[in-house]
Amino acid sequence: MHRPPLDAEKLRRSLIETPELSFFSHIEVLESTGSTNADLIARAGDPNADRSVLLAEAQEQGRGRHARNWVSPARAQLSMSMLVRLNGIDPASLGWLPLLTGVAVVDALRATAGVAATLKWPNDVLIDGRKVAGILAEVATAGDAPVVVIGVGLNVSLTETELPVPHATSLTLAGAVDTDRTLLVQALLTEFARRFTAWQHAGWATTDLIAAYRERCSTLGARVRAELPGGQTLTGTATDVDATGRLLIGDRAVSAGDVTHLRAEG
Repeated sequence: MHRPPLDAEKLRRSLIETPELSFFSHIEVLESTGSTNADLIARAGDPNADRSVLLAEAQEQGRGRHARNWVSPARAQLSMSMLVRLNGIDPASLGWLPLLTGVAVVDALRATAGVAATLKWPNDVLIDGRKVAGILAEVATAGDAPVVVIGVGLNVSLTETELPVPHATSLTLAGAVDTDRTLLVQALLTEFARRFTAWQHAGWATTDLIAAYRERCSTLGARVRAELPGGQTLTGTATDVDATGRLLIGDRAVSAGDVTHLRAEG
């Protein structure tokens, strides 16, 4: 299978030539690394690292939620991390950053790849119920201006035999109209910059962000099973997300856990 490399020069030029992408300070493409998130976390103390983007053609030690591995053949996916400094934010609002990223990924995939992407709470991206992308946000440093690194892993050209788990998919398998990874990076960064800037200009208020997330989240209205920390399991209908991004299942607010969409009865 032909898997062309990312056009690193085109991506760097776009930071200058595309107004929305001037949000980012610089972008770097590595042939291989252990983890793009870990690499950027190591740079968190450098003030010049703010709004930097790091991509890897192959990621050997990629991590998902709960330290799960996220690996794929070289050039078959996007492995990308972004570092942002959030000046003046209430720490209670930090949980909205990965959800914002999920909204940005969904919008980029719908517009560029032509797929009907949706969100599964909190921040998995699905196509026809199968996972095509995952998002992992990690607080690198706290204090008055928290620094957060957000990683995105997107399956682009994986075949059925290359999928990490049976319930995954890729843009190619989903019939995407465009799988050019360079264009996908540009679209994703554009949507992220637009959402982040609007959120910042709103003083980190989440009213508009909550509305956008609800509109794109296929978990809401679905019957779900949530596996909670400590071994508890909660089953019910997911009705909403609250102001802090927690999922409401019946009369319970869930802030962390693995959620499975259950088939409708009958």
